[in-house]
Amino acid sequence: MTAVLASSLSQFRALPATQPGRDVLLQSLLHRLAAALVFVAISPVFLVLVLLMAFEKGPIFFGHYRVGRDGRMFRCLKFRSMVPDSESVLQELLARDPAARAEWARDQKLMNDPRITPIGRFLRKTSLDELPQLVNVIMGDMALVGPRPVTAQELHRYGRARFHYLSVTPGITGLWQVSGRNNTTYEERVELDKHYVENSSIWFDFKILLRTIVVLVTGDGAR
Repeated sequence: MTAVLASSLSQFRALPATQPGRDVLLQSLLHRLAAALVFVAISPVFLVLVLLMAFEKGPIFFGHYRVGRDGRMFRCLKFRSMVPDSESVLQELLARDPAARAEWARDQKLMNDPRITPIGRFLRKTSLDELPQLVNVIMGDMALVGPRPVTAQELHRYGRARFHYLSVTPGITGLWQVSGRNNTTYEERVELDKHYVENSSIWFDFKILLRTIVVLVTGDGAR
């Protein structure tokens, strides 16, 4: 474990985890209620973003299948931040650029991603592209706080920690997002998700939500 990761974990020593049953249901209910209230509050911002996206070629929203609790697949919603033919653009880049291919294999992300549109770059930098995931939370597919939802292809990278991931509902924000996000390695992300699951509680979620506000303002780790 690196010194950076150890430092991040030391800042988030949570209260003892809640027991399964009523407390877990209460936690889920609070997340869904809070998501509904936030959605109503930010609906003017949501509408402005929809109008901006309408000027770009392609659909406004993008839904990608991710693995949810107990292995259930669901469509994780976002404002579209990439060109419509993003998959073909990615495959062409990976075929001709060994450095990009290695970066993608390591992180499942690219620092200089040619698929991202100008508006999409702004949305990602501010994390506004993830606002539609409030709908996922209201529907119960996601939580406000939890491990970042992964694709079925990515889940094998969690190793035995995949059982931690599958035991909870993935979240819009989480311990990884407030501990460096894209500035961490994938292995550190897995360790952070595992630590969150082992210490999950309503108070831990609240602490991460407060930290998320700071990260959104500073843009720490977003790209």
